[in-house]
Amino acid sequence: MFTRLVQLAALLVAFALPAGPALAQGSLSDTFSGEELIESGQEFFGSAAQGLASVVERAVSQFGLPNGYVLGEEAGGAIFIGAKYGEGTLYTRNAGQYSVYWQGPSIGFDIGGDGSKVMMLVYNLSTIQDILGRYPGVDGSAYVIGGVGMTVVKRGNVVVVPIRSGVGARLGINVGYLHFTNQPTWNPF
Repeated sequence: MFTRLVQLAALLVAFALPAGPALAQGSLSDTFSGEELIESGQEFFGSAAQGLASVVERAVSQFGLPNGYVLGEEAGGAIFIGAKYGEGTLYTRNAGQYSVYWQGPSIGFDIGGDGSKVMMLVYNLSTIQDILGRYPGVDGSAYVIGGVGMTVVKRGNVVVVPIRSGVGARLGINVGYLHFTNQPTWNPF
């Protein structure tokens, strides 16, 4: 009950405060450099950061400099039908930090389970709320112990590039979506 009251109070305060400044990718001061991303990622991933620099460099060369990024953790599993759940913090240059949650179903030739630390590069945010919603995509995994991998999902103008370093046993390919929310939920849809 107390938690619900705190959530309600936070919601009321959020609506009462003026909105923060809009984010745009046009100005270099609004984006994060490749070096900043690699440094944050190496601090976050720790010893699992091998290969992170090359994956970040590949994403930056393909999509440019992001104006936000998420550091978080996720877990998932599948036996042809699967689900994944994650939570993290969205970092922006101009609007601060925000907690985000994601979940999503998947279906395909996919078996196994995994747990990952995740860095998501976020492009073309004009407001924080732009990240919220469903991002369809295709994902493939093939590892027994761990590894670093990158996927790309897009919704409207917003592009999210999840970079995962995980452990587990997973093999397959699936189609599904990531649903970003500002509250945690067990419903993967």
